[in-house]
Amino acid sequence: MTRHYQFIDYATQGYTLLVGLLVLVFHNASVPGWGWLVGAHALLLLLVHLMLRANGSGRGGGVLDFLRHFYPVLLYAVFYRESGMLSQMFVTGHLDPVVIRLEERLFGFQPSMQFMDSLPWIWVSEVLYGSYFSYYVMIAGVGLALFFRNREAFFHYVSVLSFVFYVCYLIYIFLPVIGPRVFSRSLGGYTLPPDVQAFAPLEAFPYPASITRGPFFRIMALIYDLFEAPGAALPSSHVAASICTVWFSFRYRLGIRYVHLVVVVLLCLSTVYCRYHYVIDVIAGLLTVAVLVPLGNWLFERYHEPQPAPGGGAAAAEEAP
Repeated sequence: MTRHYQFIDYATQGYTLLVGLLVLVFHNASVPGWGWLVGAHALLLLLVHLMLRANGSGRGGGVLDFLRHFYPVLLYAVFYRESGMLSQMFVTGHLDPVVIRLEERLFGFQPSMQFMDSLPWIWVSEVLYGSYFSYYVMIAGVGLALFFRNREAFFHYVSVLSFVFYVCYLIYIFLPVIGPRVFSRSLGGYTLPPDVQAFAPLEAFPYPASITRGPFFRIMALIYDLFEAPGAALPSSHVAASICTVWFSFRYRLGIRYVHLVVVVLLCLSTVYCRYHYVIDVIAGLLTVAVLVPLGNWLFERYHEPQPAPGGGAAAAEEAP
């Protein structure tokens, strides 16, 4: 095992290397400036390696200690946006028509459009949009709670959560699906074929005016306008990551775990109600986390060495059952 490397470092460096190689070998006209992107991956590999060596040698103080613990979290948004940039390397267009036709065959309608239409009340929408927004809060909240409570638990959490994210991001590069918002407009330069658009034309399912006035609706609209990566819907990382966070809430017996569970259930419903994901995306997210959390736990136990606690001595690996 490379000195100073833990499972989280192998996972992050491995993802960075793999995506960099994919760009190097398979880039096409859809990836302008691919050379700069490959160079950025190489630079990131080097910087992370040097940071780990310096931190492992006791140099750098508080800044390096912070980076050593949190650097994967700082990369989530970068890797997420990058997956959208690379979503046309292996597929031309997007796979939404395949998913939409499958849902039409399974349900006889489009749940992602009709769910909101059947409950067009602002008190319902705000609860669900608020639950969808809580995704960002729960990722940070569980992480900070574990960081200040138990550093080994924090390493466990970040390692497995990052593993889940990296696999989702890799899937997005190969299987780009935009999500139901493509019914309402062209996204990423892609528009649904007319025969598929006819399953749920926007004029038949407009956003209710009362819902669009809600504060959480507006917050999420702003977040998606600024940070959305077209093609990053299948599997739903909202579902996969939020279930991963609640697993750790129960694993380490956080006081908010039962409330957390309720919010995650609402979040899973909100992904469809708020027209961000198809039902198929949610099912894929459930299957993804069901496979990756046990696998991530096994890899963590195999490739993680306990870290010294800030005050000296080894931190406990887990809370007593």
